[in-house]
Amino acid sequence: MAPGAAHSARLALLALLGALLLPGSGGAKTSMWPLNAIIPRGGSVRVNCSTTCDKQNMIFGLETSLDKIEVEYGDNWRIFELSNVQNDSTLICFSNCEGVQTQTEGSLTVYSFPNYVKLEPPSWQPEGKNFSLTCKVSGGAPRAHLTMLLFRGEEEQEEWPVPVEEPAKVTFWRLARREDHGSIFSCRMKLDLRSQGLELFWNSSAPSKLQIYALPATLPHLATPEAVEVGTRRLVNCSLDGLFPASEATVHLARGDQRLKHTVTHGSSSLMATASIEGTVKEEGTRYLVCEITLADQKAVTTKNVTFYSFPPPSLTLREPVVSEGTTVSVECQAHGEAVVTLREAPAGPPGQRAQLQLNVSAEDDGRSFSCSAALQVAGQVLYKNQTQVLSVLYGPRLDEKDCPGNWVWPEGSHQTLKCQAWGNPAPKLNCRREGDGALLPIGDLKPVKREIAGTYQCQANSSRGTATQVVVVNVIYHQNSMAIIISVAAVVILGTVAVAIYVYNYRRKMQKYELQKAQKAQEEMAMKLNTPATPP
Repeated sequence: MAPGAAHSARLALLALLGALLLPGSGGAKTSMWPLNAIIPRGGSVRVNCSTTCDKQNMIFGLETSLDKIEVEYGDNWRIFELSNVQNDSTLICFSNCEGVQTQTEGSLTVYSFPNYVKLEPPSWQPEGKNFSLTCKVSGGAPRAHLTMLLFRGEEEQEEWPVPVEEPAKVTFWRLARREDHGSIFSCRMKLDLRSQGLELFWNSSAPSKLQIYALPATLPHLATPEAVEVGTRRLVNCSLDGLFPASEATVHLARGDQRLKHTVTHGSSSLMATASIEGTVKEEGTRYLVCEITLADQKAVTTKNVTFYSFPPPSLTLREPVVSEGTTVSVECQAHGEAVVTLREAPAGPPGQRAQLQLNVSAEDDGRSFSCSAALQVAGQVLYKNQTQVLSVLYGPRLDEKDCPGNWVWPEGSHQTLKCQAWGNPAPKLNCRREGDGALLPIGDLKPVKREIAGTYQCQANSSRGTATQVVVVNVIYHQNSMAIIISVAAVVILGTVAVAIYVYNYRRKMQKYELQKAQKAQEEMAMKLNTPATPP
């Protein structure tokens, strides 16, 4: 509609109002249009004040604290323009007709959008605890039509009216649940002016992520050796179960003030940090390790002491590691630092840093091991280190009956093992040949035994320290040999039987002759007694 047409329409409306408000029995009246107006903050509005009084000397107008200008007028009406309206205001149209004053009171309501809507960023919240989400709003009018809503994502949670203070706060209380971790919350302002003939207006805060955590009451488990030897590297690890969310926890592993480079592995509700520590000469003594796990703004700390120590192995000395049998050998064991030593087979005595042993060696001592053990007490535990030396005794070749038996008797066709081992240091060379044809002695597994190996063998062991010999006889029993043995045994049995019979026969003859001779002698003695005269009384 063109501006001229709009102006003509307003004049026609005012004329109509004036006609409707002609003086009647009730006297002059004052009216206002619009009676209740709502405009945006800083906006302008035109207010028409009219009266039914038609007297020339009447007085009427608009009473307000706002800036106003009269933009149009007629005999019984005035139009005032109010501009740059910042606050709600009360308007009064009045008229004085022949000394009688009448008035009409109206209202001017200002609406405005908030300057801002903010959600205070929620910090980490412990699981299972109540916490608050606070929405702040600055500006916004009229407050009676202004409410604050809390949204989780696009899901409305709660709605509360906005108080009148400036700036205003609306607090929502919630229970920290694990399923809410990582959820996006926002505050949304709703200005509902539909009852005033306007629209429904919205404004929203920036979204904010909620973070929920669970940190157990237990401290981290710090697994570390109590003692670390200088020059060695050892692993340490720090772990904690019952975390949520475990992937967002951080770990600080340090030796004293020195941070340790570490790797972290996460489980669904746990983590483990692994690092290595190395002992150096500069760090000998007791140092502390610290493991600090941080989740949200909470920390869990465990410390442990670690002792770094130096422990060289003991010195074990054989004055003559290679000797001939019959030689006296000296063995010496010595510790370093504060360690004490024990030399096996040395005479018993109080622990010390040195131990000695002397012995006259024989062939049986060849390859004998001497062990020196050093003990050092570190961090309440006793540590040990050993050194071993082997003695070499030189002796001539030996062919013992135990290691090279001289007689073997086997049935033909059986499976047997023929042993012949020569001993000596240096190791002797063994040569066994059969008498007559010089065949080699078949040392080892015989599968099967054959009659061809039977015979007498001359075994000789040679080394730079002498020679040893042994005669080895191998007998193989086969069928012909068995018959000869049976015949020989039978002959022996027969001869033995005949010899026994002859012995028994001769024994009996001797006994009979002895008994006869004894009887004869007795008879002769009796006869002599009879022939001898009696002695006179």
